[in-house]
Parts: sequence; C-alpha cells; structure tokens
Amino acid sequence: MAGNSSRRGKKGASVGSGGMRRKALEGKGPTPKAEERPGHKAYRAPGRGGSRRQPPGRGPGRRRSPGSDQVAGRNAVLEALSEEVPATQLTVMARIEMDERVREIMRLAGTRSLPIAEASRTDLDRLTDHAVHQGVALTIPPYEYADPDELLQIASDAFEPPLLVALDGITDPRNLGAVLRSADAFGAHGVIVPERRSVAMTASVWKVAAGAAGRVRVAQVTNLNRTLTSLKERGVFVLGLDADGDVTSRQLELGTEPVALVIGAEGKGLSRLTREICDQVVSIPMGGGTESLNASVAAAIALYEISGVREAKGRA
Repeated sequence: MAGNSSRRGKKGASVGSGGMRRKALEGKGPTPKAEERPGHKAYRAPGRGGSRRQPPGRGPGRRRSPGSDQVAGRNAVLEALSEEVPATQLTVMARIEMDERVREIMRLAGTRSLPIAEASRTDLDRLTDHAVHQGVALTIPPYEYADPDELLQIASDAFEPPLLVALDGITDPRNLGAVLRSADAFGAHGVIVPERRSVAMTASVWKVAAGAAGRVRVAQVTNLNRTLTSLKERGVFVLGLDADGDVTSRQLELGTEPVALVIGAEGKGLSRLTREICDQVVSIPMGGGTESLNASVAAAIALYEISGVREAKGRA
C-alpha cells in the first residue's frame, strides 16, 4: 500500500517505548484555568490594575479590550487628558524619549490615577492600528450614548427651546467631531446619530471635537426617521438641510422654536424618507461654482444662523 511500504511481510511484535515515555505524561496535574494561562485571551496578569507598569511587550499593551478605542500621538493624548476625556489606560513605549509633552501626559495620568502600561513599539503599532502614536496611546472606553429624551431634558433644564442636530448618512468621524464643535459653539443641546450606516463615537471623533465631545451629548437611535417623527409629535420642528430647500438659512423663522436640524451627507443629501418627514427643507445660499458644502461646514453655518435668530428674539 502506498505510503506504508516499509511494513511488509509477517505481522509480529513491534519495538515499544519500554515505558520511557510514560514519565512525560506524569506530574502535569490538571489543566490550568483559561485566565491562568498567559497565552489565553482570558489571561489576567498579576498586578495589572493600578498605576504599576507592566513589562515591555506584555500586559494590557498587547491588545485592546473589547469595545475600547485608542487616542494615539503625543498632542492628541495630551489634549484628551487635558479635556478629561474618559480613559481607562495609558500605554507608553518602553524607553520612550521624554519631552515636555510626555512628562505632562504622565503627570495628568498620575493625577487621574490611570493605569500605565509599557509596551514595545511593535505592540503599540498593533494596538493603534499602525497610527502615528509617537510612543503613547490612550485607551478610551465605549461611549455611553444618551437617549433623545435626555437631550430634551438638557434643553429644559437650561430653560431654552431644544436645538438638536441629527445626522443622516454621515460616516466620516471628522464630520461628527466638527459638528460637535459647532454644536458646542452655537448652543445646541445634543446630536443624534443612527446605529446603522453612520459614524459612531470613536477616538477620532474625540480628537477632532477638541473637548466638545465632553460637553455635547450624543444619542444613538435604532431608527432615525422614527425618532424624528417622535420628536415632531412632541412639538419639535424638523428642519432638513439640503441644496434644494424651501427656504434659505437666512429665512429661518422657525429657528426660535424647538428644532431638530437634520444634516445629510455631502453629495447624497437627505434620504427620501427623511426629507418627507421634515417640516421645512433649508438651503444655504452660495455663489460661485461650488455645488455643495462639507456636511460639518453646512451644519456650522445653519447653527450659526439659528443662534442669530434666537439671539435677536432674546433682545426683542
């Protein structure tokens, strides 16, 4: 038989191990638990908590925890810590070259009692998905989204008519970060994003928002159109921002009322169903050859116009 040609002829006794291999099976004891085996994903190294450093290339620096995200780079990490962005751990490259930023990062991490882990450059590359980390990364936990009712309550507590921003089909985290900055600058009470086919609160958003993400709450909803319909039933006017608007941003008479401003993606604009839900579709007057604006730029202009209308009413 092919592959077995060396075993021809009469069957008989074969040479055994003489018991020499039996010792290899003795004295091992029961298999350790998963969390006690260093190579297992459930492994928890001793002393992982607190601010104690881990050996290079080991411990938390090897992998991110489920649902966590990373802020990478000295300026970004320093800004995040200065703005008190929620964080669970600081990871520093072993034998990092210290400068003023790194020293301040370490000081702020110590002030907040953040766990500090050391990792090799390779592990930091892996942890940050090969971003330019400059030897430091900050782990932030999954964002705790608000509920649309909470956003309305924020407006109520401030004795102001609600001003919300809803994003329809926005997938770029830079756009969400910029929208949060504009929402913070012009007095919006919160931002609403859908769960599917939409940007979420990531480290990139925190970085672009430059602190505004800590001041403006974001609500994530299962169905944006259903949420907008529910807001209308509660007295909130839904204004859609689109190139083919019924009125321009300089004619926002509804701006003094409770408002949910819906921003569509650049190029695509508002989805058909969302547009049908809107009480009014607003366009931004533009000259020159520009056909559309970036979503975050358009949101900033519209929020500025609404804040102007509200301020004028307050002076009247």
